Amino acid sequence: MADADDVRRLALALPEVTEIDSEGFDFRVANKGFVWSYPERRPGRPRVIRTDVAVLYVGDEAEKQALLLGEPDLFFTTPGYDGFPLVMLRLPRVDVARLTELVTDAWRMRAPAELAALLDEADQSHPAAG
Repeated sequence: MADADDVRRLALALPEVTEIDSEGFDFRVANKGFVWSYPERRPGRPRVIRTDVAVLYVGDEAEKQALLLGEPDLFFTTPGYDGFPLVMLRLPRVDVARLTELVTDAWRMRAPAELAALLDEADQSHPAAG
C-alpha cells in the first residue's frame, strides 16, 4: 500500500524534479508535470484535492487504455481527462515497487532526453540486486 509520502519520496529522488506548492503534491521535470494529486471535481461542489489518488502522465492514448483495461482496480479516468495521456492511480491499492516503476516511467516521458539518458546510465551502473 502506497501513499502521498511515497509519491513525494520517489519523485524527489529523480534528477531535476521540482515540487510545486499545492494542497497535495505536484511534481515537474523541465517544467512539465509528471505526477500530481487528483483534483476531484463533482458537479455543484468545490474541487477536492485527493492525495490518495495520483494523476500520472502515461505518454499516449494506447498506454492509457492498456492500463485502464488491464488493471481497473488500480487505474481510472474521468471525462475531464479524455484526450489527455493521463490516468489516475488509487495509491492504497498499489505497492511501492509498482509505484516506483510508474513514477519513474512518467518522469522519463517528461524529462529531456539528455536527462533521461543520465538516469539510464545510473541504472545500468547500479543493477538491481536480486
